[in-house]
Amino acid sequence: MGSSDTTTTATTATTATTATTSSPPSAPIVLSPCAACKILRRRCVDKCVLAPYFPPSEPFKFTIAHRVFGASNIIKFLQELPESQRADAVSSMVYEANARIRDPVYGCAGAIFQLQKQVIELQAQLAKAQAELVTTQCQQANLMALICMEMAQTSSHPSPHDSLDRFITMESNFQMDQPLLDETNLGSFWEPLWA
Repeated sequence: MGSSDTTTTATTATTATTATTSSPPSAPIVLSPCAACKILRRRCVDKCVLAPYFPPSEPFKFTIAHRVFGASNIIKFLQELPESQRADAVSSMVYEANARIRDPVYGCAGAIFQLQKQVIELQAQLAKAQAELVTTQCQQANLMALICMEMAQTSSHPSPHDSLDRFITMESNFQMDQPLLDETNLGSFWEPLWA
Protein backbone atom coordinates (compact mmCIF):
# COMPACT_ATOMS: atom_id res chain seq x y z
CA MET A 1 0.00 0.00 0.00
CA GLY A 2 2.83 2.39 0.74
CA SER A 3 4.39 1.87 -2.70
CA SER A 4 1.16 2.63 -4.54
CA ASP A 5 0.69 5.87 -2.58
CA THR A 6 4.23 6.93 -3.48
CA THR A 7 3.64 6.11 -7.15
CA THR A 8 0.39 8.12 -7.22
CA THR A 9 2.08 11.12 -5.58
CA ALA A 10 4.98 10.99 -8.04
CA THR A 11 2.62 10.75 -11.01
CA THR A 12 0.63 13.73 -9.78
CA ALA A 13 3.79 15.77 -9.25
CA THR A 14 5.07 14.89 -12.73
CA THR A 15 1.75 15.85 -14.30
CA ALA A 16 1.70 19.20 -12.45
CA THR A 17 5.28 19.92 -13.53
CA THR A 18 4.48 19.04 -17.15
CA ALA A 19 1.36 21.22 -17.11
CA THR A 20 3.34 24.11 -15.66
CA THR A 21 6.13 23.88 -18.20
CA SER A 22 3.88 23.23 -21.19
CA SER A 23 1.54 26.19 -20.57
CA PRO A 24 2.88 29.51 -21.85
CA PRO A 25 3.64 32.18 -19.32
CA SER A 26 0.68 34.49 -18.64
CA ALA A 27 0.60 37.10 -21.42
CA PRO A 28 -0.13 40.74 -20.56
CA ILE A 29 -3.73 41.74 -21.29
CA VAL A 30 -3.81 43.82 -24.43
CA LEU A 31 -6.47 46.53 -24.32
CA SER A 32 -7.67 48.05 -27.54
CA PRO A 33 -7.08 51.79 -27.90
CA CYS A 34 -9.87 54.18 -27.08
CA ALA A 35 -12.09 55.39 -29.90
CA ALA A 36 -10.36 58.78 -29.93
CA CYS A 37 -6.86 57.37 -30.31
CA LYS A 38 -8.07 54.86 -32.87
CA ILE A 39 -9.63 57.61 -35.01
CA LEU A 40 -6.63 59.90 -34.57
CA ARG A 41 -4.32 56.91 -35.34
CA ARG A 42 -2.08 57.43 -32.39
CA ARG A 43 -0.85 55.22 -29.58
CA CYS A 44 -3.23 55.14 -26.61
CA VAL A 45 -1.16 55.63 -23.45
CA ASP A 46 -2.06 54.33 -20.00
CA LYS A 47 -3.29 57.67 -18.68
CA CYS A 48 -5.08 58.80 -21.84
CA VAL A 49 -7.44 61.66 -20.98
CA LEU A 50 -9.93 60.61 -23.64
CA ALA A 51 -10.05 56.84 -22.90
CA PRO A 52 -12.61 56.88 -20.04
CA TYR A 53 -15.09 59.00 -22.01
CA PHE A 54 -14.68 57.66 -25.55
CA PRO A 55 -14.64 53.84 -25.26
CA PRO A 56 -13.76 51.73 -28.32
CA SER A 57 -17.36 50.46 -28.50
CA GLU A 58 -18.72 53.99 -29.18
CA PRO A 59 -16.58 55.56 -31.92
CA PHE A 60 -19.42 57.79 -33.15
CA LYS A 61 -19.23 59.92 -29.98
CA PHE A 62 -15.68 61.04 -30.67
CA THR A 63 -16.29 61.35 -34.43
CA ILE A 64 -19.13 63.83 -33.87
CA ALA A 65 -17.33 65.83 -31.16
CA HIS A 66 -14.07 65.87 -33.15
CA ARG A 67 -15.84 67.14 -36.27
CA VAL A 68 -17.18 70.21 -34.45
CA PHE A 69 -14.66 70.98 -31.69
CA GLY A 70 -11.39 69.35 -32.82
CA ALA A 71 -9.28 66.88 -30.86
CA SER A 72 -6.88 69.43 -29.32
CA ASN A 73 -9.75 71.56 -28.00
CA ILE A 74 -11.47 68.51 -26.49
CA ILE A 75 -8.25 67.41 -24.77
CA LYS A 76 -7.52 70.92 -23.49
CA PHE A 77 -11.07 71.34 -22.24
CA LEU A 78 -11.03 68.01 -20.38
CA GLN A 79 -7.63 68.71 -18.79
CA GLU A 80 -8.93 72.01 -17.37
CA LEU A 81 -11.89 70.32 -15.67
CA PRO A 82 -11.87 68.23 -12.48
CA GLU A 83 -12.45 64.52 -13.11
CA SER A 84 -15.90 64.59 -11.48
CA GLN A 85 -17.19 66.96 -14.20
CA ARG A 86 -15.55 65.43 -17.26
CA ALA A 87 -18.26 62.84 -18.04
CA ASP A 88 -20.97 65.52 -18.05
CA ALA A 89 -18.78 67.78 -20.18
CA VAL A 90 -18.28 65.02 -22.77
CA SER A 91 -22.03 64.35 -22.88
CA SER A 92 -22.68 68.06 -23.40
CA MET A 93 -20.05 68.31 -26.14
CA VAL A 94 -21.49 65.32 -27.99
CA TYR A 95 -25.05 66.69 -27.70
CA GLU A 96 -24.01 70.15 -28.84
CA ALA A 97 -21.96 68.76 -31.73
CA ASN A 98 -24.94 66.65 -32.80
CA ALA A 99 -27.20 69.71 -32.73
CA ARG A 100 -24.60 71.78 -34.63
CA ILE A 101 -24.37 69.12 -37.36
CA ARG A 102 -28.17 68.97 -37.70
CA ASP A 103 -28.56 72.75 -37.66
CA PRO A 104 -25.27 74.51 -38.56
CA VAL A 105 -26.72 78.00 -38.04
CA TYR A 106 -28.47 77.77 -34.67
CA GLY A 107 -27.23 74.49 -33.17
CA CYS A 108 -28.47 73.99 -29.59
CA ALA A 109 -30.06 77.44 -29.57
CA GLY A 110 -32.43 76.31 -32.34
CA ALA A 111 -33.47 73.25 -30.33
CA ILE A 112 -34.00 75.41 -27.23
CA PHE A 113 -36.08 77.89 -29.25
CA GLN A 114 -38.28 75.08 -30.61
CA LEU A 115 -38.83 73.69 -27.12
CA GLN A 116 -39.71 77.14 -25.75
CA LYS A 117 -42.18 77.60 -28.59
CA GLN A 118 -43.83 74.28 -27.73
CA VAL A 119 -44.04 75.30 -24.07
CA ILE A 120 -45.77 78.58 -25.01
CA GLU A 121 -48.26 76.77 -27.27
CA LEU A 122 -49.03 74.22 -24.56
CA GLN A 123 -49.51 76.99 -21.98
CA ALA A 124 -51.98 78.72 -24.33
CA GLN A 125 -53.89 75.45 -24.82
CA LEU A 126 -53.95 74.92 -21.05
CA ALA A 127 -55.29 78.46 -20.45
CA LYS A 128 -57.99 77.92 -23.09
CA ALA A 129 -59.03 74.60 -21.54
CA GLN A 130 -59.17 76.19 -18.07
CA ALA A 131 -61.34 79.05 -19.40
CA GLU A 132 -63.71 76.54 -21.04
CA LEU A 133 -63.88 74.63 -17.76
CA VAL A 134 -64.79 77.80 -15.82
CA THR A 135 -67.46 78.68 -18.43
CA THR A 136 -68.96 75.19 -18.20
CA GLN A 137 -68.99 75.36 -14.40
CA CYS A 138 -70.76 78.75 -14.52
CA GLN A 139 -73.35 77.41 -16.95
CA GLN A 140 -73.93 74.41 -14.71
CA ALA A 141 -74.34 76.69 -11.68
CA ASN A 142 -76.85 78.88 -13.58
CA LEU A 143 -78.79 75.82 -14.69
CA MET A 144 -78.94 74.52 -11.13
CA ALA A 145 -80.16 77.94 -9.92
CA LEU A 146 -82.93 77.95 -12.56
CA ILE A 147 -83.99 74.43 -11.60
CA CYS A 148 -84.11 75.41 -7.93
CA MET A 149 -86.19 78.51 -8.75
CA GLU A 150 -88.59 76.43 -10.85
CA MET A 151 -88.94 73.91 -8.07
CA ALA A 152 -89.62 76.72 -5.57
CA GLN A 153 -92.33 78.16 -7.83
CA THR A 154 -93.86 74.74 -8.33
CA SER A 155 -93.94 74.11 -4.59
CA SER A 156 -95.73 77.47 -4.03
CA HIS A 157 -98.54 76.30 -6.46
CA PRO A 158 -99.23 72.80 -5.22
CA SER A 159 -102.73 72.46 -6.68
CA PRO A 160 -102.87 70.17 -9.73
CA HIS A 161 -105.95 72.05 -10.97
CA ASP A 162 -103.87 75.25 -11.26
CA SER A 163 -101.26 73.57 -13.40
CA LEU A 164 -103.99 71.99 -15.53
CA ASP A 165 -105.65 75.39 -15.96
CA ARG A 166 -102.31 76.89 -16.94
CA PHE A 167 -101.80 74.16 -19.52
CA ILE A 168 -105.29 74.70 -21.01
CA THR A 169 -104.70 78.45 -21.14
CA MET A 170 -101.35 77.98 -22.89
CA GLU A 171 -102.92 75.55 -25.36
CA SER A 172 -105.79 77.91 -26.20
CA ASN A 173 -103.36 80.82 -26.66
CA PHE A 174 -101.33 78.69 -29.01
CA GLN A 175 -104.39 77.79 -31.08
CA MET A 176 -105.51 81.42 -31.28
CA ASP A 177 -102.13 82.44 -32.63
CA GLN A 178 -102.27 79.85 -35.40
CA PRO A 179 -104.31 80.83 -38.52
CA LEU A 180 -107.10 78.44 -39.38
CA LEU A 181 -107.24 76.89 -42.81
CA ASP A 182 -110.43 77.61 -44.66
CA GLU A 183 -111.49 77.57 -48.28
CA THR A 184 -110.27 81.13 -48.90
CA ASN A 185 -106.69 80.61 -47.83
CA LEU A 186 -106.48 76.91 -48.74
CA GLY A 187 -105.90 77.74 -52.40
CA SER A 188 -103.12 80.17 -51.56
CA PHE A 189 -101.63 77.53 -49.28
CA TRP A 190 -101.33 74.94 -52.07
CA GLU A 191 -100.57 77.41 -54.88
CA PRO A 192 -96.76 77.36 -54.61
CA LEU A 193 -96.73 73.59 -54.86
CA TRP A 194 -98.45 73.58 -58.29
CA ALA A 195 -96.57 76.49 -59.80
